[in-house]
Amino acid sequence: MKFADLGLSDELLRTVATSGYDEPTPIQAQAIPSVLMMKDIIGIAQTGTGKTASFVLPMIDILAHGRRRALMPRSLILEPTRELAAQVAENFVKYGSNHDLKMALLIGGVQMGDQVKALKDGVDVLIATPGRLMDLFERGKILLTGCDLLVIDEADRMLDMGFIPDIETICSKLPAQRQTLLFSATMPPPIKKLADKFLTNPKYIEVARPASNNTQIVQHKVAVASRAKRDVLRQLLKEDNVTTAIVFCNRKTTVRDLAKTLKQSGFSAGEIHGDMDQSSRIAELDRFKAGTINILVASDVAARGLDVKGVSHVFNYDTPWHPDDYVHRIGRTGRAGATGRAFTFVTPEDAEAIDNVEKLTGGKIPIYTLGEGNGGGGASPADEPEARAPRETRAREERPRERSREARPRNESPRNESPREGTAGEERPHTDSPREERPRGDRRHGARPTRRDQAPREDREDRASREERAPREERTPREGRPPREARTPRESRTPRAEQEAPAAGERPARTQHAEPRRQPPRAPEPAEDAGVWNGPVPGFLGFSVG
Repeated sequence: MKFADLGLSDELLRTVATSGYDEPTPIQAQAIPSVLMMKDIIGIAQTGTGKTASFVLPMIDILAHGRRRALMPRSLILEPTRELAAQVAENFVKYGSNHDLKMALLIGGVQMGDQVKALKDGVDVLIATPGRLMDLFERGKILLTGCDLLVIDEADRMLDMGFIPDIETICSKLPAQRQTLLFSATMPPPIKKLADKFLTNPKYIEVARPASNNTQIVQHKVAVASRAKRDVLRQLLKEDNVTTAIVFCNRKTTVRDLAKTLKQSGFSAGEIHGDMDQSSRIAELDRFKAGTINILVASDVAARGLDVKGVSHVFNYDTPWHPDDYVHRIGRTGRAGATGRAFTFVTPEDAEAIDNVEKLTGGKIPIYTLGEGNGGGGASPADEPEARAPRETRAREERPRERSREARPRNESPRNESPREGTAGEERPHTDSPREERPRGDRRHGARPTRRDQAPREDREDRASREERAPREERTPREGRPPREARTPRESRTPRAEQEAPAAGERPARTQHAEPRRQPPRAPEPAEDAGVWNGPVPGFLGFSVG
């Protein structure tokens, strides 16, 4: 079947032929006629099979007739990531070169000014991520009542990123009578529920079983220890005829560290992850597409829909947590009929994750052993005992030394406690048989004596013991102060009033203050006076008391 048999316009056929395409892929052959018939579609196909062109080409012909209005786009395409949205925009620019269509791209990470200006001028195709679209809609910068065609691309990725509530809100703002196209590589139950809610009698197109792999990709899993991942990756990059490769990691920190390590090892590597701003991500992708760098370390932000020609290898540095991500990751190679190779590093902790991947894909992934026909040394867990052999041998050599220390007599002084040069003590005996010298670093305050200057162990027992110190002399009590038992008791001291007065010019002797004299308790008043007035009498009463 040719593109001319699908019902596309002559202008569009010339553009497709100029781009170098003659025969449509299976998903394109089944989807394009149905889209031109204004039917709702659910398209399930593998990554790299041309899903983007299956809705871009018929949309160009449909939108070729009509008039655009300010702030009211005629069609809407929702994409999960900025990179995928930019890629779809490039396809519209390429295939719509012979048509008078205006396109706007609404993505985060860039200024809103140019986007709002494009909307005011009127657009035929609006390509957006859900977050930026909802932001502009809430600000009143866009109206969705004139949108008659909706495309939800990579719907399963939308589910993973938590965009399903936003998509439901967007669909509720669109006209009820519209055409809806939903494309995905997998069909989880939430996506099926979304399709049943917003699609009307859709045509189900399934080119391949959901989550199946591309037969053009040779897959391997490599059993490796966690600490040996970087060495194994470097070995594979050197020995497996890698021209261009994408290395996927689960964490952004791993992406940064691995890219730095590969650069230090002499590889031409770059990085892309969600913490980078949009301009840096686009610049890094352009360097990879232009061949300035041939290794791109990426998180799952680059796993969906990115179409980079000539990717020969995909390395899963970390086994993906979600089995669906495995299908999208390896789909970056083996695109458009080309062949590719995919390696997945599996640690003992990844046993459950790789089992889920094999259950989803419906087949066992063959194990790749390093060193078989590749000239590399083994770095898998099976080779770990050989790598640990020197450490175990070292441990065996240290055990006799510990036993000899335990067997040493108690009265024998340790080797590191022997007197050193310049210290007080007896002279060190000298032996004629010198010991083997070892180079020692100089201490901060002088050179450390060598083994030749140290006394042999068997001669140290004759060393005299250290002289004991003389006991301290007891201090005599002060002469001017009598001991405590010689003092006069407090009760027998002379009262202060009876002491003799000092003579004139003499200073009175210092004595201790006597305790304050306690007042006797006050006797209560007689009971017979109770109730008698004893206060002042006011004059206006006219009488006196008593």
